[in-house]
Amino acid sequence: MSDAELSPPANPAAEAAAPARKRPKPGERRVQILQALAMMLEQPGAERITTAALAARLEVSEAALYRHFASKAQMFEGLIEFIEQSVFTLVNQIQERDQGAEGGEPGARQAARIVTMLVQFAEKNPGMTRVMVGDALVFENERLQQRMNQFFDKIESTLKQCLRGAEDGSATPTLDAQVRAAMLTAFVVGRLQRFARSGFRRSPSEHLEASLALML
Repeated sequence: MSDAELSPPANPAAEAAAPARKRPKPGERRVQILQALAMMLEQPGAERITTAALAARLEVSEAALYRHFASKAQMFEGLIEFIEQSVFTLVNQIQERDQGAEGGEPGARQAARIVTMLVQFAEKNPGMTRVMVGDALVFENERLQQRMNQFFDKIESTLKQCLRGAEDGSATPTLDAQVRAAMLTAFVVGRLQRFARSGFRRSPSEHLEASLALML
């Protein structure tokens, strides 16, 4: 007797009624995993997120996660890539917009806008803030923290370039720009750390305009 004879007859009506399982598009599941990880980082007490907890949130197996990311470190690298691409795309837009501006101090204005953008980005993405300041990376691979350090080094270098043009009247324009860029970067990191460690209660944009006026 063949296998076909052992199978129950097909029920076309039942097959039509059963909803077809929607399969994620290529790359869509990766995005879902990163979104879930970012959302979990927004929760109080999320010092260390396990792949088991992440899989449970997504209602999939841990094996399903590893089909898209070789390790949890790769998941955090995905978040860091999002931060880098988002922030530096906005930095380029600020610089391009100010190139044709007239009057005032374009260098100082660019620096203020970049700092404001960074603070607003963190405020809108609290989970990403914990990655930016390293709180979410404490128990992870050391290279992740190094990559975030490089991110802020690049921010400081960008601010230094902006401020060189605003120091034309100084006897030491390069040094002055370097000191102010370092001060602004430290200010941003400090605001983001306070935001993350207050459980996102202390807004990083608190008195921002007045603070920038004092520094610039």
